[in-house]
Amino acid sequence: MLKIYHNPRCSKSRAALAYLVEKGLKPEVRLYLKEPYTVEEMEDVLKRMNKEPQEIIRTQEKLYKSDYKGKIFNHDEWIKILLESPQLIQRPIIVNDHKAIFAVPAEEVDAIL
Repeated sequence: MLKIYHNPRCSKSRAALAYLVEKGLKPEVRLYLKEPYTVEEMEDVLKRMNKEPQEIIRTQEKLYKSDYKGKIFNHDEWIKILLESPQLIQRPIIVNDHKAIFAVPAEEVDAIL
């Protein structure tokens, strides 16, 4: 299994998907802004990345700066925030059977192939 949590409007996400395709791979493409993560998926991805929710936040997003910067939330509260506002999640995230990574730059994908 190879899955990319993808945002087609993001150049880094497009580059990672193109890199996978160039390697002859056919990942499952998940448009996570249209089909959001479930709690279980988010927890699984975080576990595979060995990260906490606040470590995968796009801190340069206007929403983060206006609503969350400098505030303290626990694990479950961050999960809820990310599920309600998926644009705050770093991208692209590539997942295989055992691990998940940020594919920035796209060549980072090689670490899990």
